[in-house]
Amino acid sequence: MTGMPTDPRERRAARHAGLPTDSASTAPRKTPITADRITDAALQVIATEGYDALTIRRVAAVLGTGPSSLYAHILNKDDLDDLLVGRLCAEIRLPEPDPASWREQIHDVYAQLRDVYLKYPGVSRAALAMVPTHLETLRLGEGILAILLAGGIEPQAAAWALDALTLYVSAYTLERSLVRQRQRNHDDNWVLGREELIERFSALPAAEFPHTRRHAAELTSGTGHDRFDFALTLMLDNLSRRPRA
Repeated sequence: MTGMPTDPRERRAARHAGLPTDSASTAPRKTPITADRITDAALQVIATEGYDALTIRRVAAVLGTGPSSLYAHILNKDDLDDLLVGRLCAEIRLPEPDPASWREQIHDVYAQLRDVYLKYPGVSRAALAMVPTHLETLRLGEGILAILLAGGIEPQAAAWALDALTLYVSAYTLERSLVRQRQRNHDDNWVLGREELIERFSALPAAEFPHTRRHAAELTSGTGHDRFDFALTLMLDNLSRRPRA
């Protein structure tokens, strides 16, 4: 039986090409370490402790092994991030592009991505400044691009919109995760509720902050994902108004 390459870079290339990355053993003495198990363990760490707690050593501890065992399957922490984002992107359902409802389709896809990221506090940080190579991450990008193009968006604008919208969702979910983390920290007394924020804004010197005082309620308004929906709608509406080249 032919095994996979021993070099981690070759293993990664094989994984991104859709090839099996771990050869099976007829009678394993214990459950073998695989890229999928590493990803499962990493998501477990993030779900319970947050993304900041994620290290190769911490994942190895969850799997009951040493860090060196993981390096037979991943290159480094960046490679682990690639696996994580790919796994989460695999959960996103992509519709058949419809020119008549492309805005709604884009909004639904990014709402799915938002909700998946929020299940794992801070995980969207893994997607920031990362060059996507995982097939599932590329599948999601391909699907979003197809919807934008079906909506009549010219290719250059569609490509930049894909980048901007994805960046916004990553930033939005990262901020929400940080807020929740601070709210759980009872020693962090500077986290303020809406009523206290309004009170503080309203108490600012009127000569220096007239608009902040007057519109304190509006500045602190919004529940659930109201602001997320507003921002996506704003971007998509303006995108559709761009003249075609």
